[in-house]
Amino acid sequence: MRVGFGFDVHPLVENVPFCLGGLVIPHHKGATGHSDADTLIHAICDALLGAANLGDIGVCFPDTDPTLRGIDSKILLQNVVQLIAQKGYRIVNIDTTVCLQQPKIRPYIPQMQETLAHVMSIAPDDVSIKATTTEKLGFTGREEGVAAYAVVMLEKY
Repeated sequence: MRVGFGFDVHPLVENVPFCLGGLVIPHHKGATGHSDADTLIHAICDALLGAANLGDIGVCFPDTDPTLRGIDSKILLQNVVQLIAQKGYRIVNIDTTVCLQQPKIRPYIPQMQETLAHVMSIAPDDVSIKATTTEKLGFTGREEGVAAYAVVMLEKY
């Protein structure tokens, strides 16, 4: 068994699609970055890569690679799942927390779980997604950014 931890953060800007957990969530602000800036998927990728001792998302998918500009993060996640499988690991479960003042994402969590589970070929019940605000404190509280944390458990097969 191996455990991995991931963290990611992206700034929020006006009039950009808000990609989170493999979905586009309606909101006047969206995360910005080299890819589609799906903070939740990036945290999961880092946790998976860390558990398998494969570095981090920046090592595997550098932001200096122009072919990755605007890429759908679900593609990155699929690639990470393939990388950990090549090392003989399978996902046992994933537990995540998204820190975000607005928008409220609770209504989207079941669909995010389904989407992410499908991408990783695991059961939706093996993907926990929680959401919290920071009580208007810090950059997430001021709605300047979004942060996500992920913990994963892998096992050798």
